[in-house]
Amino acid sequence: MTVLVTIVGATGTGKSGLSLDLAEALAKSGKSAEIINADAMQLYRGMDIGTAKLSEGERRGIPHHMLDVLDPSEEASVAAFQVDALAAIAGVEERGAIPILVGGSGLYVSSVIYDFQFPGTDAAIRARLEDELIATGPGMLYQQLLQKDPAAAEAIGPSNGRRLVRALEVIEMTGEPFGSGLPDENAYWRDTVVFGLAAPREELVPRLNERVVQMWRDGLLGEAERLQQQIIGVTAARAIGYAQAFAQLRGELPQEDAIEQTAALTRRYARRQVGWFRRYPGTTWLDAGDPRNVESAVAAIVAA
Repeated sequence: MTVLVTIVGATGTGKSGLSLDLAEALAKSGKSAEIINADAMQLYRGMDIGTAKLSEGERRGIPHHMLDVLDPSEEASVAAFQVDALAAIAGVEERGAIPILVGGSGLYVSSVIYDFQFPGTDAAIRARLEDELIATGPGMLYQQLLQKDPAAAEAIGPSNGRRLVRALEVIEMTGEPFGSGLPDENAYWRDTVVFGLAAPREELVPRLNERVVQMWRDGLLGEAERLQQQIIGVTAARAIGYAQAFAQLRGELPQEDAIEQTAALTRRYARRQVGWFRRYPGTTWLDAGDPRNVESAVAAIVAA
């Protein structure tokens, strides 16, 4: 089993670029590499501009996996992603290559690098809880969870109805706290080298704001209009940037407001990513844009 290379960091820090540069550097040293996507929204076909997905031509001939594997009508599932990503990694290793896991979706990355165990589902329990969510709102479900698993309730918060339903479903199915199946966050399940890309806030915020403006220049509105011609699931419809573009197309938001709302949500998401990835043990943190990053990463992989 080869080492699993993982690249994480907030949106806009250059994870995709580093993964490509690193794969090319490894190839020059005689070690081929393939890239596995761990960005939940890049799983969707047709959602390219708003997710900063690399086009086929931008991938430099390096094999990529877990891109464009879902229709926008489908709901992304971290449990399903875990199975497919681990299978993709096994295939990379069977070909004698190094797998490079790249993405900013914290739970999706964690499902691969940690020994996550996902309970199944119970359609009857879930339907009952979802009916309750519709009838009473998330507040009552939050109070239930607060009684049964205070730690989970605190982590999820009182407004995330979807996650509250899932937590209560698992507790009812297993008779255990929702967090009881979570892995030890201080130990990866296999040899893993994690690189985190970081940028000072005063640099990252303007970069993110410009990135959002560029999305509209690059045609996000047209992409959203094409997506509207098919059935869009809840997850895809709520994606940052797309939700605002859909609202603009419906006449609910002027473009200036759609862009500003997207930028604000992107900045907030970046802060959450930083907090999530800071918990990963043994991470080698690199300054975004530092030309020495590839050299440092190769040295760390060789030493692993």
